[in-house]
Amino acid sequence: MTPWFIATETFTPEDAAWAAYIEWTGLTQLEEVVSLDGILCPALLREMKPEYWNYNVQEDFRIDFFLDFSYLSGQVSSFAKKNVLCVFRNPIKQPIPPTLASFEFIGYDLVERQGTISALTNCGGYPDVFANAELSRFGLLNNLPRAIDVQQKLRSLHPEDPHANCDVWAIFRAVGL
Repeated sequence: MTPWFIATETFTPEDAAWAAYIEWTGLTQLEEVVSLDGILCPALLREMKPEYWNYNVQEDFRIDFFLDFSYLSGQVSSFAKKNVLCVFRNPIKQPIPPTLASFEFIGYDLVERQGTISALTNCGGYPDVFANAELSRFGLLNNLPRAIDVQQKLRSLHPEDPHANCDVWAIFRAVGL
């Protein structure tokens, strides 16, 4: 499994939209949303500079992801509030992040394949598939077997919903950046 890297905005109780978001979702256990959801936690590098093409992933239109952690870290070093993430798409076992930095495991997100919406934190919930209480303080699932189970149930119970056709993403956050 090849790790990909992305820097995202944070979404915490300090944000103006937090209270309304918690009221809408009912996810009162959240301390922060750490997600690949492009609405809740958009990528920090929004303008694609020509030199990024030497470092970014160019697969499935996922140009916000980078293959070179050091390069990405340098590009976002001036941002005070950020999450620099190491991610693995559709892992078959618990991945191990590279030793390029100190990474902490945050959890598993389920993000639609043709977009950037998290089925866990930005779809209003799927109570027939998972309970809001299953989500961690970051809005993620804690173990891979459950993430895969939720992924499969979303597809089988909601085949017409584009948010239910999702990838499982293992998320690790760089510590101390």
